[in-house]
Order: sequence, then C-alpha cells, then structure tokens
Amino acid sequence: MGMTGLFFLSSGLFLGWSLGANDASNVFGTAVASRMVKFKTAALLCSIFLMLGALVDGVGAAHTLGALGAVNAIGGAFVTSFAAAFTVFLMTKYGLPVSVSQAVVGAIIGWNWFTDSVTDLSSVVKIASTWVACPVLGAIFGALIFALFHKISKHIHLSLLQRDALTRLAMIVTGAFGSYALGANNMANVVGVFIPVVPFTEFSFLGMDISPVHQLFFVGSVAVAVGVYTYSYKVMMTVGKGLLPLSPFASWAVVLSQSVVLFIFASEGLEYFLASRNLPTIPLVPVSSTQAVVGAVIGIGIYKGAAKNIDWTVFLRIMCGWVITPVITALVCFVSLYVMKNLFDQPVHTPKTYIISHGVLKEFQEHGIQANSLQSLVGKSYETGKAIVADVKKHLDLSNKQELLILKYAEVVKLKIDPTKINKLSDHLFSAEEKENLAALSGKEFNYRWELEDALILKNPSWKKQPETVLNKKINNEIAEQYKMIEGVFKWEPQD
Repeated sequence: MGMTGLFFLSSGLFLGWSLGANDASNVFGTAVASRMVKFKTAALLCSIFLMLGALVDGVGAAHTLGALGAVNAIGGAFVTSFAAAFTVFLMTKYGLPVSVSQAVVGAIIGWNWFTDSVTDLSSVVKIASTWVACPVLGAIFGALIFALFHKISKHIHLSLLQRDALTRLAMIVTGAFGSYALGANNMANVVGVFIPVVPFTEFSFLGMDISPVHQLFFVGSVAVAVGVYTYSYKVMMTVGKGLLPLSPFASWAVVLSQSVVLFIFASEGLEYFLASRNLPTIPLVPVSSTQAVVGAVIGIGIYKGAAKNIDWTVFLRIMCGWVITPVITALVCFVSLYVMKNLFDQPVHTPKTYIISHGVLKEFQEHGIQANSLQSLVGKSYETGKAIVADVKKHLDLSNKQELLILKYAEVVKLKIDPTKINKLSDHLFSAEEKENLAALSGKEFNYRWELEDALILKNPSWKKQPETVLNKKINNEIAEQYKMIEGVFKWEPQD
C-alpha cells in the first residue's frame, strides 16, 4: 500500500479510534464506574474481544449500510469516514455517548447529497426507527433482567464477598461478550466505506490467504483498541455514573440488557428461526449499543422507584447528542467533500451513466413502473441518479422504491465475458456448472447488469433470485455475491 492509500485510510483509523474512545463505555462503563472492574482490565478485555468480533464476524456485516449509498471513490471514502470520526470525537470530548452508526448514516447521506445520489428512504426510516426502539427495548430488558435476577438472588445464600466475586465475574464475562458483539456489529461502520476501494492486496500467511477486507478489518480493530486505552475513561464515567448511581448488580444487568438488544437486531439465526415458524421477524439493521445502555439504566431506575434520582439533565444532554449527531455529520461531510474536490482536486465520486433503452423500459414495465409514457426518453443519457429520476418524474409519479428500481435497471455497466478470466472466479462461490454457464457466453457483451443476469438465467434457472423473504435471504445473498464478483472480473471499457 502506497503513502496515498495510507493517507486516505487514516480517516477510517480515526473513526476506529473514536469508536474505541466512545463505545467502550457501553460494555464496561457501568463496571468501571461501580469500581467492580479496574479501567485497565476493562480496556484490555474490551480491546481483545472487540478485535476478535471484528475479525471473526465483522466482515459479514460489512454491507449493512450499503443500501443508503455506495461510496465508490477512495477520496469520498476518506471524507465520509473523517466526517463521522470528527463528529464522534467532538461528542466524546464533551463526555457524550453517541452512536457511530448514527454518525456513519449521517455521513453517507451527506455524500449522497453532494454527489446527487438518491438515498434509500426506506432504509433510512428502518435504521432511524431503531434509534427509538433501542432505548425503549433497553429499558424494558433492563427492568426485566434486574427484577428476575434480583428475585433469584434472594434464594441463593452467599456471603457478601462471594456475592461481590460472582458479580465481578459476571460483569467481566458479559462485558467480554458485549465487546465481541460491538466489534462484530460496528467494525463495518468504521471501515465499511473503504471496502469498494480497499488499498490492500491479498497475501498468504502460514498457508492462509489473507484477503484485503480482513486486512482492513484488522487495521481498523487496532485503531479501536488504541481508542479504548487512550480516551474512553471519561465517557465510561458518564454512562456508568453520571446518569444514575448504580450498584454492581444493577451495572451487570445494564450490560447484559445491552447485549440482548444487540443480539435481537443482529442475529440471522433468530430471524430465520422466527420466519421458519411463521412468527413476526425483527429487521436486521445497525443498532446503537449506546442507546441500549442508556435505556437500560433508565429502565432499572424506574423499576427501583429511583426515577427521581436519575439526572435528567445528563439524559437530555445525551438525547441532544443523539439528535444532532447525524445532522452535524451530514453537514461536515458535505463541506469536506467540497473542499476535497475543489481545493485539493481529488475525486470523491466515480461518475455513473444512466441510459433509458427499449430494453430498460421493458424492465420498468415488468417491475410495476408504467413505462408507456417514457418513450420520449429512450436514448437519453444521464450523469447522476437525481437527474434521471427528475426527468422520469416529469412523466410519472414515483415512490422512493420505484426511484431505486429506475437507477438499478438504467445504470450502464459494460460487461464482456472473456473466457481467459473465468479461472479468476472463486471455486468457493462458483460450481463447475456455473462456470460452464459463463463460458457458454464467451465473447458476448452486455450494457446492463440485468442483461447478463437474464442470459445466465436462460442457461440455468438457479441463477435467478428467489422472492425476497427471510427464508430466501441466504440463497439470494449468495447469488448477489456471485454477480458482484462477475462484475469485478468482466467489467470493461470499450476502446474509442
């Protein structure tokens, strides 16, 4: 990796440092504030298990926020991460626990705003709804867990020293689990925007192939660990002591409640279990561990009848931080993108081209968009998503979902199947039969992704995605990963 790549990646490392400085408070803040766990011990355990979570499970969540916008230039990725990191750092400086997910969402929306890209509003609403659900669920689970284990403890006769030792052990184990979950869920927020433009190359170590993405996640996790050690103490004290003084037992209940909330919104296994039994599912969206912890503290305080002891001034400060974080980040990102592009002459966005052809109109029609009135737009070329959507809206009323469909089917992506490149496709992702399907299309050129997809489906129906249900999610994700790799291998630019 050259110096340029390292420079651009530095903002992701800054964001990782900010995550460690701020969100470590969510898993060990109450333990440290109640003096059940020393800060140095908490920092060490948090760093180790956070790194494990990032490396073992973090890669799978790397595209969680992808529906909001795909930052497709390394200059744009640098600015997006910098805007999120700067905002988190600013809040951390004043001892306010904020959500890195909120900051990243705000930054991506700022990037969309600057580049005239269309934002998936349904994804924004889904993610933003968790900013309300998280503290509420945290409060509910906090009160329930505290009440349940408080009653159980009355039937267990332990000395004070034994009780303290058991509580300390429980806080350490729960904090380690919470740290693992934090790394698994939030590392994608730290370095996820760099995945399309990752500045690393694959290499082998002790017989293992280390992918660029795993290298990216390792570097990000090191930055998080540094943040935990150097700057997390102040926020730990805000969460663990400033809002409501907690007993060691209540502190443990807070951390366990937060871990349960994270699990509910992050577990594909739970989602599949519920769907397979025709039960309502819970959407898998990025959630804020900060909000879950604060909600749990409030819930326990209300259950204990100690609501009057809650420092509502601190709570209002935290709430204000939640509200203004995505707004500030979006503004910082927009201004920073302007400076990066115009002052430093660095590309922050790879241009896309959208062309409406007769074939595209047919795709529109098949997906519920009344395309009869769009014949006059055939052959027109557009340089931004908002431009083509605005032109189509002169003829049709569109929902946000239909806007995204228009962008999906009208985007020009030139692909040419070169038989000499088929061996570059992963044997893990592609069967021999699927490689034969591609080989049968050797020499063919396609102007749109859907043209290649249609051609492959004719060769083998297994290339077709299933109806979008929870039970079909795994197979559809695998097919999407295949198409993504095909595009990376066979994308080409015709010579003038």
